[in-house]
Amino acid sequence: MSTPRDEILVKVPQVTLIFWIIKIAATTLGETGGDAVSMSMNLGYLIGTVVFATIFIAMVAAQILAKSFHPILYWGTIIASTTVGTTLADMVTRDLGIGYAGGSLLLAALLFGSLLAWRAVLGSVSFASVSTPRAEMFYWLTIMFSQTLGTALGDWTADTASLGYGGAALVFLVLLGIVGAVYYKSKFSRVALFWMAFILTRPLGAAVGDLLDKPIDSGGLALSRYTASAVLFVFIIVCVFLFPQRAAKHSH
Repeated sequence: MSTPRDEILVKVPQVTLIFWIIKIAATTLGETGGDAVSMSMNLGYLIGTVVFATIFIAMVAAQILAKSFHPILYWGTIIASTTVGTTLADMVTRDLGIGYAGGSLLLAALLFGSLLAWRAVLGSVSFASVSTPRAEMFYWLTIMFSQTLGTALGDWTADTASLGYGGAALVFLVLLGIVGAVYYKSKFSRVALFWMAFILTRPLGAAVGDLLDKPIDSGGLALSRYTASAVLFVFIIVCVFLFPQRAAKHSH
């Protein structure tokens, strides 16, 4: 049975429609923001990854040290995870020369390895069980791998599968719709559906981000990465303040 202390220590939000809207916006921001640093600033994927990984580690540390759920801190950490996911995925798939398929397989293995280790050590991978520092470490490591995998999947679908950015976005939007239908029409594991949806929002955001900022001759709209990132950031902040979020209820 949950206790007041259990609920206070759960530092992730309840999963609602606004959660998914902010998540998709954050993953899109991760794509435009990551590209702004690695490409527009010409820092490259390695330096971009080091910069964002440092920010991500600092945000995770702050999240773990926090005594309760703070929406701004939580979503700041999500944004940090998705920006480092963008540059890390690009480094793995491009600089290491293993391509989108090889990168996706490697990152999928890391993601599922993280989930399996989390379950083996703590017995649950439910977001509502994130109430201890160890659970938080697994949670954020899994999220970082999911964000990185999502970037590689988005790029693979848009480029290698030749669907373009709009086509790739539509594919992942449809897949998210299927997950949502399964959620409402069946008793399939809610934990499994959560992670499926969480993973799928990342390639959706990656495809939308690329659609916004890639050159027109590459199938994008050629918008400024800085402007797109700023607009997405403001949108997220407005959503966080307009739609108050509560911490998820603890589950054992």
